[in-house]
Amino acid sequence: MTESTGLCRKCILRLTPYVPGKPIEEVKRELGIDNVIKLASNENPLGPSPKALEAMRAALENVGQYPEGSCYELRHAVAKHLGVQPDMLIFGSGADEVIHYIGIALLDAEDEIVQAHPSFVQYCAAATLMDCPAHLVPLKNWTHDLDAMLAKVNERTKLFFISNPNNPTGTIVWADEVERVLDALPKRCVMVLDEAYYEYVDDPAYTRSIEWVRQGRNVIVLRTFSKIYALAGLRIGYGVAPAHLIELLERVRLPFNVNSVAQAGAVASLQDPHQVVRTREQNQRSKSYIYEELDKMGLPYTPSQANFVWIDVQRDCKQVFTELMKRGVIVRTGDIFGAPTHIRVTTGTDEQNERFVSTLREVLGLLKSEVIA
Repeated sequence: MTESTGLCRKCILRLTPYVPGKPIEEVKRELGIDNVIKLASNENPLGPSPKALEAMRAALENVGQYPEGSCYELRHAVAKHLGVQPDMLIFGSGADEVIHYIGIALLDAEDEIVQAHPSFVQYCAAATLMDCPAHLVPLKNWTHDLDAMLAKVNERTKLFFISNPNNPTGTIVWADEVERVLDALPKRCVMVLDEAYYEYVDDPAYTRSIEWVRQGRNVIVLRTFSKIYALAGLRIGYGVAPAHLIELLERVRLPFNVNSVAQAGAVASLQDPHQVVRTREQNQRSKSYIYEELDKMGLPYTPSQANFVWIDVQRDCKQVFTELMKRGVIVRTGDIFGAPTHIRVTTGTDEQNERFVSTLREVLGLLKSEVIA
């Protein structure tokens, strides 16, 4: 750290590099085991649409050329899919990159952001990068406490982040609640609605975010092809906002930031409605099974509107994580979110879910003397 002093902006030294879920190949190398499943990064266990795979194979023939920088075909496909104008969209290498652009384009050093905690870490990272204070408001019953968040808003507030469903807890806030907050925000403040898990939600009171964008309100909606469309390895997400906000974000967007294979896969994904249906059906079946088994084990959990479950294992989560990993099951620890007895588990295939449950039961038996009162 001392050697870095003076070489960069001071706020950069406050940034913590993002730590992803442990990769399967890394676990295989470290532990010398072969049969490993990863339920740590909220990936789709069913994989991409066959139509997307076919389109991506065809796109490989042109990888010697730069991609279409404006994502023309994808832009028009998403615009039609959502019922918005093409100039109301920006595309990024994952929704993470769009969050990065939001910070760079909209935040000055005297601005502030408001977000829940625990929630997605990249919101706070965007503020830190621009040397802005971030108000982290604790969740209430593992859900956004919108009134407490609104109480943190002042004349310096520029961005108000809502992860909906929230990562890591899977909870949602309803459209009426969000609109009440939106109505109360200062004119200079932009609400950022991160809806990465939008397609998994089955609550009819969930969201009207695209409607608010069409109304020209200060709202940026984030969505992704990484989750239900299973294109996580291609890194492609997007933002939806009124054209005047998109124009600002486009000013800081890197050229050719979305590769041509990703664009082709995303367009084809939208043309296969069965991709969403089959994944939602699997996810619902997975959650029902996991809930039932957790009830049998007496473990508290938070009902989820996403493709993961937030579980209180009532023990040191790092010990549970380690013992699960030794047996070839990778999950996400809750300590990184300030919850030392929780784990976050992605829903898998039926076989993967059964393996997780049986392995968790084995691990909890091993650690039964470590129960935290």
